[in-house]
Amino acid sequence: MTIADRWLLPDGVEELLPEQAGQVELLRRKLLDLYQSWGYELVIPPLLEFTDSLLVGLGDDIDLQTFKVVDQLSGRTMGIRADITPQTARIDAHSLKREGTTRLCYAGSVLHTKPKALLASRSPIQLGAELYGDAGLGSDIEIISLMLETLRCAGLSQVTLDLGHVGIYRALVALADLSVDAERVLHDALQRKSAGDIEAAIASSITDSTVADMMRALSQLNGDRSVLAKAKDALAGAPKAVLAALDDLEQVADRIASRMPDVDIYFDLSELRGYHYHTGLVFSALAPGHGQAVANGGRYDDIGEVFGRARPATGFATDLKALLNYLSLETQQTSNSIFAPSDDGLSAAEDKQLWNTIQQLRADGEVVVCGVKAEDLPTKDCRSLILKDGQWQLIV
Repeated sequence: MTIADRWLLPDGVEELLPEQAGQVELLRRKLLDLYQSWGYELVIPPLLEFTDSLLVGLGDDIDLQTFKVVDQLSGRTMGIRADITPQTARIDAHSLKREGTTRLCYAGSVLHTKPKALLASRSPIQLGAELYGDAGLGSDIEIISLMLETLRCAGLSQVTLDLGHVGIYRALVALADLSVDAERVLHDALQRKSAGDIEAAIASSITDSTVADMMRALSQLNGDRSVLAKAKDALAGAPKAVLAALDDLEQVADRIASRMPDVDIYFDLSELRGYHYHTGLVFSALAPGHGQAVANGGRYDDIGEVFGRARPATGFATDLKALLNYLSLETQQTSNSIFAPSDDGLSAAEDKQLWNTIQQLRADGEVVVCGVKAEDLPTKDCRSLILKDGQWQLIV
């Protein structure tokens, strides 16, 4: 590596310079305060854990996204977390062991072996909230509401909520009695929204014409609220679980529309993101000019079973770095700092008085920058402390 290349960072791994870092930290504090006001308690899981606990419950995707190292003390394999959700589930099920409802939130860096999308960071700062111990629809509505409120606080004024339910696809797959390989092919085709591949997968693996028609219909059921009525007609012969899932989607949409009428709601009944661990409602938030969801989540019941306690669970997560472009002017505003001169040449009494003045200003929430040599000069738009008539005075 040449000297010129020595400072290069890996692709998808970036640093935040003072202005951006300050904005992210202000937003982090603001959002964690928001979560606290909703009753969510902060947890700080470790950056790495043994893979035995870190990689369970969320399917193969999380395994492929995780950097692995060998612990020099035990010889066991450890993983650098790619997602904080399973860690939070472990804390709820094993460390806290509470009965009833538990609300937890977190904010921390994660690391991905590959970017999740084109131009996405491999080192996001994941922030999110999880609700454990309640399987009711009210918990899903609370989490979705908190996700949308999170984006509002970050300055996103136009948000589209994308709603789906993996239970619909699960029920139809069970009805079709697909083999593991056939289901994998169909799942992949649905994820890519490839009409030709979807039709080929259905034709080759589903012999029951009624079930095949319902699966074809599922791939087309996306759009506004009218999709739910179309789904009830097209899937009228489906198992009761499918109709119950449609009712849940309708109730959630009604409640969110009532609370936040400015949010557009879109339905995608073949949305299978996180299919291998989600068990019910799935949701994401989309913003204009951003190709990927800026936040997403869903219900993932029984994830705690691998830690000894099966618990209902629902939650969401977002990337603080990805929210930088949406920060409101208020969030981006920085303090107008105060310049205090160097103490060179000051008497002991003048220095003590200057020190007390500076400390009081800082206690009042001001930013005071002290000069360290006589030639230090205040920056542009910086207020100054000057000694006048024996007193330190603030000059604009």
